[in-house]
Amino acid sequence: MTLVVPEGQQQSMTPQRTYQVRTYGCQMNVHDSERMAGLLEDSGLVKAEGELADVVVFNTCAVRENADNKLYGNLGMLASVKEANPGMQIAVGGCLAQKDRDTILKRAPWVDVVFGTHNVGALPTLLERAKHNQDAQLEILESLEVFPSTLPTKRDSVYSGWVSISVGCNNTCTFCIVPSLRGKERDRRPGDILAEIQALVDDGAIEVTLLGQNVNSYGVEFGDRQAFSKLLRACGEIPGLERVRFTSPHPAAFTDDVIEAMAETPNVMPQLHMPLQSGSDKVLKDMRRSYRSTKFLGILEKVRERIPQAAISTDIIVGFPGETEEDFQATLDVVEKSRFATAFTFQYSKRPGTPAAELPDQLPKAVVQERYERLTALQDRISAEENAKQIGQQVELLVTAESGKKAAETHRLSGRSQDSRLVHFTVPEGAEQPRPGDLVTVTVTEAAAFHLVADPGPDTVYQLRRSRAGDAWDRAQAESCGVPSGAAASGAAAGPVSLGMPSLPIR
Repeated sequence: MTLVVPEGQQQSMTPQRTYQVRTYGCQMNVHDSERMAGLLEDSGLVKAEGELADVVVFNTCAVRENADNKLYGNLGMLASVKEANPGMQIAVGGCLAQKDRDTILKRAPWVDVVFGTHNVGALPTLLERAKHNQDAQLEILESLEVFPSTLPTKRDSVYSGWVSISVGCNNTCTFCIVPSLRGKERDRRPGDILAEIQALVDDGAIEVTLLGQNVNSYGVEFGDRQAFSKLLRACGEIPGLERVRFTSPHPAAFTDDVIEAMAETPNVMPQLHMPLQSGSDKVLKDMRRSYRSTKFLGILEKVRERIPQAAISTDIIVGFPGETEEDFQATLDVVEKSRFATAFTFQYSKRPGTPAAELPDQLPKAVVQERYERLTALQDRISAEENAKQIGQQVELLVTAESGKKAAETHRLSGRSQDSRLVHFTVPEGAEQPRPGDLVTVTVTEAAAFHLVADPGPDTVYQLRRSRAGDAWDRAQAESCGVPSGAAASGAAAGPVSLGMPSLPIR
């Protein structure tokens, strides 16, 4: 029997080209990758599911010293793969592409496209041009042409989303290369931001995170220094938006009106990420951070006075050039006083092109490593002590699609509390299973440094609130031929859990 395919259906049976976006670095890169995925899907590509992708895009970071090695190592591994698959294309974008430019093509001539942070929207055109011309395409713009949020988006989550309120940075921190790669700060108009948030909510999202290199300076471009606090309050007026977060503020620009807006707007979550970087005033001066430890601790005191349940996280750099043992002890002292829920700790990384790279007294690796270990040990202890205070408390969780590494054996699901703590929980026998995007109220029964546990017991609570976000999850699963609530219903792990923000997915 011969199968005859109608002429009009022949094209639909041609396999679609697939893509994969590999993301490195900060939450801004994660958001940019959603734009890249949206652009590629608008161009007719589909996300690769495990198999080799026809188009592989690297969205790179240039903040850490090993970023270069990681990129070129990955590109090297793909060289032979591409040689065996002539139709394959490789593109490199992001901060490292903006910095290295033609160096990438010199070191990895099998790359097809190199594009920068200011022209994400050109990716499909550059890929098509590279294919047509049989020649690598390099396009790096020095300033933003189109605000990224106007581009198509393939969101990583149906129940939460990122919303950029600004791009670029006007600060001059001596260790940071971001301003030279992302450019000067440009602010979006409040109406555009609120319209995007409304669109996300209409699509089923109940949580948004507002993004900016320095959210506190939002509005300076159009002359309103209280624009950010007004934006937070405006988010509180959006029906169906249950959780609002933001990152990252800068201590030098953090003002009382923002604290008041956080305290008085019910859907702004009791969570604050406040980068310390160092507890030494001398080091802060050398970093050009324009605040001192007393001001930093004063901000935390004001936040906790108005929002007692707030969980505060931070960033800290160890081993900045010229840091003495006395300077490092000052950092330990501030960390002890601050009682951070969690901290993202980094060993100083010398980045060519930054003022700090030219400073004298660059510290030996062994000294930096030893201090780093002392700092992380201190913060791990504090995190465990702060989490232990949660035992016996009832917390509301937004159920996530990811579960813990041990979920297959523990049958626990995972969720984020209002203060963003990670909680692994067990659904009581006979109780209804939640979907990702639903909300559950549970009683915390155990605590560790990096997570909480909520297991059923005689004095514990389990309450499920099905949400529009859970409905959106079901719809997304149905549209992708998945099984609604499958992971949740089985209690199996849907993937590795993310212990910090943001997640860095490979699409």
